[in-house]
Amino acid sequence: MKKLLLSALLLINLLSAQNATAQQEKYRPQFHFSPKAHWMNDPNGMVFHNGTYHLFFQYYPEDKVWGPMHWGHATSKDMVSWQEQPIALYPDSLGYIFSGSAVVDTKNTSGFGKDDKVPLVAIFTHHNPVLEKQKTGRHEYQSLAYSLDEGKTWTKYSGNPVLPNPGITDFRDPKVSWYEPQKKWIMTLAAKDRIAFYSSPDLKSWKSESDFGTDAGAHGGVWECPDLFPIMHDGKQVWVLIVNINPGGPNKGSAGQYFLGDFDGKTFKSYSKETKWLDFGADNYAAVTFSNTGNRSILLGWMSNWQYANQVPTDPWRSANTIPRELGLKTFGKELYLTSKPIKELDILNGTAFTEKNLMVKGQVDLSKKAGNPTGLFRLDLNIQKVTDFSIVLANKAGNEMIIGYDKATNQFYTDRSKSGKTDFEKGFGVKHTAPRFSTDPNIPLTLIADAASIELFADGGLTVMTEIFFPDQPMSELFLKSVNGVVVSELKYTALKAARNQ
Repeated sequence: MKKLLLSALLLINLLSAQNATAQQEKYRPQFHFSPKAHWMNDPNGMVFHNGTYHLFFQYYPEDKVWGPMHWGHATSKDMVSWQEQPIALYPDSLGYIFSGSAVVDTKNTSGFGKDDKVPLVAIFTHHNPVLEKQKTGRHEYQSLAYSLDEGKTWTKYSGNPVLPNPGITDFRDPKVSWYEPQKKWIMTLAAKDRIAFYSSPDLKSWKSESDFGTDAGAHGGVWECPDLFPIMHDGKQVWVLIVNINPGGPNKGSAGQYFLGDFDGKTFKSYSKETKWLDFGADNYAAVTFSNTGNRSILLGWMSNWQYANQVPTDPWRSANTIPRELGLKTFGKELYLTSKPIKELDILNGTAFTEKNLMVKGQVDLSKKAGNPTGLFRLDLNIQKVTDFSIVLANKAGNEMIIGYDKATNQFYTDRSKSGKTDFEKGFGVKHTAPRFSTDPNIPLTLIADAASIELFADGGLTVMTEIFFPDQPMSELFLKSVNGVVVSELKYTALKAARNQ
């Protein structure tokens, strides 16, 4: 009898623990990378090498709020399923390990390679809290670390820092790439209210080339986390300069802007004075591209916003990344714009699916029964004709609603998370956000990707993108299409998505 009682108690305790874990983890993304525990922000050092994608990230392993920064590390074969690795870089006497990039030094220009081993080299900002308190204005400078074992272990360069601070308070986030025409490395660096370009033959000695941006783009906050890379468009090489900004985004808080233009190894010249945004949602910041991916430009961002990042109700971790997006270019009117689309590798998550043709939506159409997807993880591809106001509503039995829609009168897409679940942790979280439409096509093609606590909208072939996190009381198991005046959905495809094999 005692054995039976003991077994019953053990079972009850096990079930209670499982239930507590389920409640604790109910906002855990199922196919976006998030750390097992503790704080994460900017993606860093993203690089592809020998069949493996490396994702480093700003990480504080002692708490789930921002603290002394380390470089966390995760690896993947497909950018979908990630395996968290041991911490790559720890703070040291020079300071915390702030954001930066990593390159494959194929030609061993740095001299770090040994025994025919090609070095991975990380270029990052040291942030010195002691100097910061002294208000010298020189507390951020650039340093190196290298790995000869596929990123498993890292050695910091004994000559750090390689780029001292010239007296600029915010002097950080180096994104480095090889500029083949002149056989040199280019560093794209955030310098408070502008981008500074430096060059080096060996990653160790750097010289100033030029700067850009004091009279261009948005300046509602400090410029951070830049990126510079080319994309071929209509047979011409177009250079893309990404500049993240905090605050000052189109819907308040953190956001990423970009410029398109020419780069000659010394100077960047923008085609346009128009301020252009990577993502009009609230939750795609510090977005940069992977290095060493050939002709593919693949962007990944931090899926949060400094406005509330330290307060979001997740435990034992905070923050996730966006899905990786493949970038392209498209002309609208007289302007050239960047486009973002989900990477094709995400198709490995596809589960059961159904399609509809020429679906009339007047009032409300309930897709829930056909979807039969209680987890609320899905991809929805729509092509909408006879465009007027419409909305896509994710909902649950608790009365939560996450709304994504289009307003014809203003020609804007929007998201509304005012009734999406838990919103009271920050006064500006539960609001409506808007985004302009950049196409005059009478049809609107769009893709919506939903995870446990996020949606990502790609409209008009990725000309307009919106990324939003939310925190429902229960999984969003219901899905509705709504239109008061009526729209025709010429094509609809709903695909249930499976969880990725993150470890």
